[in-house]
Amino acid sequence: MDDYIERLRSGALKLYALEKELPPADAVRVRRKFVEEETGTSLDAVGAFSIGLDPVVRKNIENMIGTVQVPLGVAGPLRVNGEYAAGAYYLPLATTEGALVASVNRGCAVITRAGGADVRILRDGMTRAPAFAARSVVHAREVAAWVTEHLDAIREAAESTTSHGKLLGLAPYVAGTTVFVRMEYDTKDAMGMNMVTIASAKAGEVIERETGARLVALSGNLCTDKKPAAINLIEGRGKTLVAGVSLADDLIAALLKTDAETLAEVNQRKNLVGSALAGSLGFNAHAANVIAAAFIACGQDAAHVVEGSSCITTVERVDGGAYVSVTIPSLAVGTVGGGTGIETQRECLGILGVGGGGSPPGTNAKKFAEIVAAGVLAGEISLLGALGAQHLARAHRELGRG
Repeated sequence: MDDYIERLRSGALKLYALEKELPPADAVRVRRKFVEEETGTSLDAVGAFSIGLDPVVRKNIENMIGTVQVPLGVAGPLRVNGEYAAGAYYLPLATTEGALVASVNRGCAVITRAGGADVRILRDGMTRAPAFAARSVVHAREVAAWVTEHLDAIREAAESTTSHGKLLGLAPYVAGTTVFVRMEYDTKDAMGMNMVTIASAKAGEVIERETGARLVALSGNLCTDKKPAAINLIEGRGKTLVAGVSLADDLIAALLKTDAETLAEVNQRKNLVGSALAGSLGFNAHAANVIAAAFIACGQDAAHVVEGSSCITTVERVDGGAYVSVTIPSLAVGTVGGGTGIETQRECLGILGVGGGGSPPGTNAKKFAEIVAAGVLAGEISLLGALGAQHLARAHRELGRG
């Protein structure tokens, strides 16, 4: 080990090159020891882990030195009445925020007592939007027209790169001499970013060759990936879902310690008026909390929490209670690829019965999305109830204290 560390220190060997000379376990150990000596920090805890290294260093991480462990809890049982998820589930949540799992767990109890959350997927399509440079605004208009008229040729090129992905459609957008082509794909059980990127590159070659427009960026930010964007809120990206449940007055009183009128007012003044005044793209209490914790537990790309946070929560006063719903326009999830194959994350997907590819393809990812949406609804109900009952500060003192 000392020889490798000396070569790293002298610059004769690069950190990223260790796996070329050593098995993954040894490469990680040498790299960690080097960082310990360079920084004067013990990394014993970082170096203690149970996941296998070979696939991780090939697919998920570079310059690996160990793992960071996040506490894992479960909330449930949560009854879901979806088209793909139908039953009671224990939702794995990985977080360091005290009170979060307890809050979602209470929301799960409310939903389950009410008969379950109805969940439906409204749209399912992962997007990529290459940016092309035209010679003039006239040329830009011609490029946009050609793209619209030649969907079949673009589809054939895109789908030649994948055995699973399907190009569902596309839409051109013009800004001056820049033409964006927002392509939408069915990616089955994969979240699909790699799939749609590779497919869009091939489609971009066809557009460039046939129109004379120059491909400037394979992702032109109109996708929109990992950034808050109104286009995702309006058009959707990944899975667009709605989840709702009818809560009776006596259930609200017994489990949330408040009433339907208060629940509706808190939502209206906080989630709708407050968010509007702030210029927020999310009209919810804390949807990102639940999405982030579920994503970390289940091997999703945590940066896609940004899109998932653009959730709209509504509370309507109805006879005998309240109807609470969430609309999640952009939930990017998958059950194959990415971090879903890591042992600990695979076990969490297993808790939900959604690990790996579904039969038929795509059903596992849809089931997972429906469960997450129901979990977001549970989190919204519980937090709105805590605010209405003036219990929020007390809960954080008892469960989230430093």
